[in-house]
Amino acid sequence: MSWEEDRKLPPGFRKLTDPRTMRALAHPTRLSLLELMAREGSVTVTRASEALGESTASCSYHVRQLAKYGFVEPAGGGQGRERPWRRATRGQSYEEAGGDPATSAAAETLTSIIVERHMRTVMHWLESRRRDPDEWRRVAGFSDLMLYLTPGELADLDRRIFDVVEETGYADRLDDPSARPDDARAVSLIVFGIPLPPPGA
Repeated sequence: MSWEEDRKLPPGFRKLTDPRTMRALAHPTRLSLLELMAREGSVTVTRASEALGESTASCSYHVRQLAKYGFVEPAGGGQGRERPWRRATRGQSYEEAGGDPATSAAAETLTSIIVERHMRTVMHWLESRRRDPDEWRRVAGFSDLMLYLTPGELADLDRRIFDVVEETGYADRLDDPSARPDDARAVSLIVFGIPLPPPGA
């Protein structure tokens, strides 16, 4: 039973099943644009160019592609490069297994790009963490646990983590910047649950 079959997707999440849509998302600049919109609520092409260090032409092209596949939408007001855009959904979900070969291949590519991006984020934090205040350095970091689980138990654990995030209301702060405490910062909570190979494999 898949995670999606076991329960509904978290509020605001979209399930991706079309390989073309997955391939459209599998681009570092497009992922950066979605992250910027999550942090700032809405952004113009001009603002995206400044924040990402990309040309306005490049940002405009990638925003149009994201809009074409339903990842972003106009936020209202402005024209041309000063037209603000926002995320159309809070996030995406997709599966690598169980689909046709083209869908599985597109999902695997998207996963690889996302994981590489996460690892760069972690390494950047490791390299720059000494510049963070002590109050952040005490709580930031990672935990590494080895558990023996069945597939169903791993799916249940993943679901419980999402439930905690929803119950706290922290996820709502993505959509409502005014709900963010003054001392809040964007935090990347990365959860990997992967089966380990046999020893020596």
